[in-house]
Amino acid sequence: MASSTSKIISTIRTVKGSRSVGSRSAISLTTSAVRRLKEIMKEQPEMTGLRIGTRTRGCNGQSYVLSYAPSKEISDEHVQQDGINVFIDRKALMHIIGTEMDYVEDKLSSGFVFNNPNIKGTCGCGESFNV
Repeated sequence: MASSTSKIISTIRTVKGSRSVGSRSAISLTTSAVRRLKEIMKEQPEMTGLRIGTRTRGCNGQSYVLSYAPSKEISDEHVQQDGINVFIDRKALMHIIGTEMDYVEDKLSSGFVFNNPNIKGTCGCGESFNV
């Protein structure tokens, strides 16, 4: 079984989505997210994509975990968009379906933001959520 070798270091925020993303894929990527993922994937040429998972953490239950992926694992959901391979961990799929992944930069911070229409609540800092 292949495993990811390193984590993607970035601020990851969760936003309670108020609208349906409207994609048939488990996750969709904004233009900004695709651009940033292409930049960081160049730094890891031996990796074939990005793995998204969730883990129990924070005051609201779940948080997103991003890592480089050398290959798709058997149970991963595979989404390909604009040349980016996204592998969603089977255990995280029910927490991610319908989510839009964005990359946002402002004067004080930058990071990936998950606009998830299924979220029932988030913590104050936006790093953990529940569905």
